[in-house]
Amino acid sequence: MINTILSKAVAGERLTPEEGLALLQSNDLAAIGRAADAVTRRLHPEPIRTYNIDRNINYTNICTAVCDFCAFYRRPKSPEGYVLPREELLQKVRETVELGGDQILMQGGLHPDYKLEWYEELLHDIRSNFPTINVHGFSPPEIHHFTKVNKLPLKAVLQRLKDAGLGSLPGGGGEILVDRVRGAMTRGKVMTDDWLNVMRVWHELGGNGSATMMFGHIETLAERIEHLERLRQVQDETHGFTAYICWTFQPDHTDMADVPPAGSFEYLKTQAVSRLYLDNFPNIQSSWVTQGLKIGQLALLFGANDMGSLMIEENVVAEAGTVHFLTLDQIRDSISELGYTPRQRNVHYELLDLAHEARAIEANRKPKTLPLVQLAS
Repeated sequence: MINTILSKAVAGERLTPEEGLALLQSNDLAAIGRAADAVTRRLHPEPIRTYNIDRNINYTNICTAVCDFCAFYRRPKSPEGYVLPREELLQKVRETVELGGDQILMQGGLHPDYKLEWYEELLHDIRSNFPTINVHGFSPPEIHHFTKVNKLPLKAVLQRLKDAGLGSLPGGGGEILVDRVRGAMTRGKVMTDDWLNVMRVWHELGGNGSATMMFGHIETLAERIEHLERLRQVQDETHGFTAYICWTFQPDHTDMADVPPAGSFEYLKTQAVSRLYLDNFPNIQSSWVTQGLKIGQLALLFGANDMGSLMIEENVVAEAGTVHFLTLDQIRDSISELGYTPRQRNVHYELLDLAHEARAIEANRKPKTLPLVQLAS
């Protein structure tokens, strides 16, 4: 039965939820991986695999939501809470540009006090100082939170952010898009339908962005498939998702620290099944940030066509005790070792010109007088 399902997916036929679940229940990782790789090669026959250079800027860790799986957030009155000073934030963008980056991933907690004007001014300051940088910012939970704080319709909030300079929407805060799971491990955070509707309306306004899944905690295998099914349905409607990224829950230092972490086998299988199931998603990103270099590289043979970001800075996963750091040369070498040509791309998965790429390689090889990467311990 598994081989029949895999042959169907490789041929480009759509899998049913029952078939997707059967694949997740199977332990035939090699066969599932081969099928996912075949689909990736069909969708991306070009002899390249891509990566990008960006930086995760977490402008605040203050959050009114309570997520048992999160080690990053701090309650509004916590002495460990912060909001980045504007000049410090702009300096982080400046360093990213100097290293050849063309994008920042900007996300934060659900801050209770700031109105929409604060975020518009932030986007305006970034755009006026760095007109070439794309702001991949504000996850659906943040956007939904903005509608509540400002008492504004969702479309109005998104349009105002877009007009202020928001370039694309990240898929953060997706975890598992099943209300049973979300209700069991979060309080005060957007539920499934509203998360999806943020993306739907953003796509209707002409925007695009990514989708994610964080798995390996309290969800069932069937709920992983339900998550994929909900994403696939929205993509059928809007075609606004550029990519999908999945990663395993990192339990250390969270209120769910007793949950056994999912291993590399489960990560590779789930990513491969995602590639087979999400037949309308053009790109799949590897998650070396949670898996490390070798598994991140192996993910390129299990459905991914993109190595993800150099990620000059990362704080959220690092707070859970998982810290992997790769140089640009390591990312490029991991692609080359598999027989592909590494190429830098932007958020729209368009290749950057070779001159820009060469400058970025050179900039990342220069010794830094101050560390640009400041990962939380």
